[in-house]
Amino acid sequence: MWLILGFISALLLGSYDVSKKVSLHNNAVIPVMLSSILISSIILTPLFLLSRFFPSFLGDAFFVPIVDFRTHLFLILKAVIVLSSWLFAYFAIKHLPITLASPIKATQPVWVVIGGVLIFGEKLNGYQIAGVVITLFSFFLFSFAGKKEGFSIKNNKWVWFIIMATLTGAVSGLYDKYLLHHINHMAVLVYYTYYQGLIMLAITLLLWYPVRKRTTPFQFRWSIALISIFLVAADFAYFYALTMPDSMISIISTIRRSGVVVPFIYGGLILHDKNMKLKMVDMIGVLLGMLLLFLGSK
Repeated sequence: MWLILGFISALLLGSYDVSKKVSLHNNAVIPVMLSSILISSIILTPLFLLSRFFPSFLGDAFFVPIVDFRTHLFLILKAVIVLSSWLFAYFAIKHLPITLASPIKATQPVWVVIGGVLIFGEKLNGYQIAGVVITLFSFFLFSFAGKKEGFSIKNNKWVWFIIMATLTGAVSGLYDKYLLHHINHMAVLVYYTYYQGLIMLAITLLLWYPVRKRTTPFQFRWSIALISIFLVAADFAYFYALTMPDSMISIISTIRRSGVVVPFIYGGLILHDKNMKLKMVDMIGVLLGMLLLFLGSK
């Protein structure tokens, strides 16, 4: 069951990326982020209220428990890490072709594996080593595809933004290993979303609002609501899968990134991104690397 939830989360994450691309086109990044997070908070609030006043209506899968002050501090840190990754990712996705940005972000499980080796002293088997090597090779091949479109690592900050989004996302994945072994999955999902909203509101008021007339104007679109819906559903499937017996975060986090196929197809068929043949080869390399990591983690 947890494998099925992993693939459902992957499909939802791919749709989430497409919704971001649509929402960010000629639109202000920071208020788009704030709007999507606030909508996510609204979606989750009925579960929070039912857990407080009518807990018998909810099963264990949806119940949001009360947590202590120390746990809230851990979840605030989770919100800061995720927001850092999102800020880099949103700006990068707005300015880069989605067929370049999304596959680079999809290499995140490799950096989680490397982090596991460096931080937790984990040992890699042959499959995992091959998966890391192939994925890193494909990662560098995407830099060649980027150069053909004028997005060079040397002179384009948006490429560095998607790289930073990937690395900070890997930090979040490693942190999840700790959180979800000690904290209820719904507590993580609901409280860290609320903290994201508070932090993002402060960022919006301090950084964007004072200069809003001199930057790209904000336009609310219904695709912003889809960002929230797809993300909340994807995260719920992900967190709930990790609570199941015998589930493995290394496998689930790898499966989740296979959702990159969705924005890749969207970029090729709808947006008509360039150099699709070269990117397709690189994309196959990333997926092959993910498959080897999956096999090595079983």
